[in-house]
Amino acid sequence: MTKLMEKAFKTASKLPVLDQNILAKWLLEELKSDRKWEEVFADSEYLLDDMADEALEERKKGKVKSLDFNRL
Repeated sequence: MTKLMEKAFKTASKLPVLDQNILAKWLLEELKSDRKWEEVFADSEYLLDDMADEALEERKKGKVKSLDFNRL
């Protein structure tokens, strides 16, 4: 465990029990959410590659126009 994490836990251990439980629940939910996003992005890498290839192919065929960002 890092020094910063130790300091955070030491500081949190001085909080009232209810606040410690709220903080612990929040931290666990954040970690769980981060893992879910990592899985979603890892699984979508190939899908995004396929979509990009499809978009480039449609552009080559003239089915789509490039955006002129200077006009926006």
